[in-house]
Amino acid sequence: MIIEVKIPSPGESITEVEMASWFVENGDTVEKDQEIGEIESEKATLPLIAEKPGKVELLAKAGDVLKVGDVACKIDTSVKVEKKTESGKTESKDLKEDNIQEKEVASKKDDKTEEPSSGQSSDKIKITPVAKKMMKDEGVSLDDILNGLKKITTSEVQQALNSKDSNQFQPIGSKEVTRNEKRESMSQLRKKISERLVAVKNETAMLTTFNETDMSAVMQLRKKHKDRFIEKYEIKLGLMSFFTKAVTVALQKFPKVNSYIDGNEIVSPDYCDVGIAVQTDKGLMVPIIRNAETLGFPQIEKEIYEIAGRARKNRISMDDLEGGTFTITNGGVFGSMMSTPILNPPQSAILGMHNIIDRPVAVNGKVEIRPMMYIALSYDHRVIDGKDSVGFLKTIKELIENPVSMLFGGNNPEGVLLEV
Repeated sequence: MIIEVKIPSPGESITEVEMASWFVENGDTVEKDQEIGEIESEKATLPLIAEKPGKVELLAKAGDVLKVGDVACKIDTSVKVEKKTESGKTESKDLKEDNIQEKEVASKKDDKTEEPSSGQSSDKIKITPVAKKMMKDEGVSLDDILNGLKKITTSEVQQALNSKDSNQFQPIGSKEVTRNEKRESMSQLRKKISERLVAVKNETAMLTTFNETDMSAVMQLRKKHKDRFIEKYEIKLGLMSFFTKAVTVALQKFPKVNSYIDGNEIVSPDYCDVGIAVQTDKGLMVPIIRNAETLGFPQIEKEIYEIAGRARKNRISMDDLEGGTFTITNGGVFGSMMSTPILNPPQSAILGMHNIIDRPVAVNGKVEIRPMMYIALSYDHRVIDGKDSVGFLKTIKELIENPVSMLFGGNNPEGVLLEV
């Protein structure tokens, strides 16, 4: 029986996707629920899953643009697949005669094939993993390779010299001059990101305000409770959860920062769906933590860990990306000291975190060295006034410098206790 694997819909209004890559080759056998490839749209990357085991026939190649519903490949389910047991051995079921013979020959060849060997010391000769695997598969030793070389040319000598001197200082002008260029097509996701970035600059009145915050209290709190936190929740206590919690408290005080424009109306949700910007190989993605205002630190940390992990593995879903009322981006992980983060439409504001650097600051009339971070708020001036933007960022600063106040909605704990 032949079954067709069709291109799924990545989301509403998307009609075309790009065949990003195949994890199998034409003619390979695949197991049920095996990931055999992935497609990329303007919003997300999705896997192609084999519904049944069998032999695969690829009908598209990487880079092809396909429509939703097109057949990407076919699977011949009459060809049964060897399933691996727990011991690592294969168990054959109802294989065709030619497949049985092929696999018996391959099995005998694997049994006889040994690691590539040579009378020379293997640590002195560099072999890439791919070359080593090829030598093993073909039953070729290192001696065979060396004996097969007809002569050593100046090219090989130069390669050896370059390898020897690679860790040594090379004067300016001693390196080989090249003027090569590499060209590659923009992915669907990268195209969409480009369009959105240009639209934000052209269609919003974006401004950025800055402040700085002393990270001493947060760092001391993390250091004091990190072991107990890991022991109880099996996850590390990071900086992002402090800023996420602080954002939810500040958004309750400044609801305009949590708003967006819809036609001729300004919509102000009473919930905080906070997006966390994650850098992936496919581009920047912003998965959402829903109702972050209702979550505690352990729940926030687990949410961030899970959605960021799925994003980096290109297994994020459209539900994870859609919506969001506010975004946090952390350029500090890349060493950024200060930046102006760009809005994530239709949201009206985004918080930028930056690198933590020990700097001299005035504390109670004395100069002290404190771990300081610049923070930035980019906002759409059509929705948010300067008073709200500055007040919001100042509140973030105060919450980070006194994190216990987050328990009391940003109010002073002593004042709450004394009801003053």
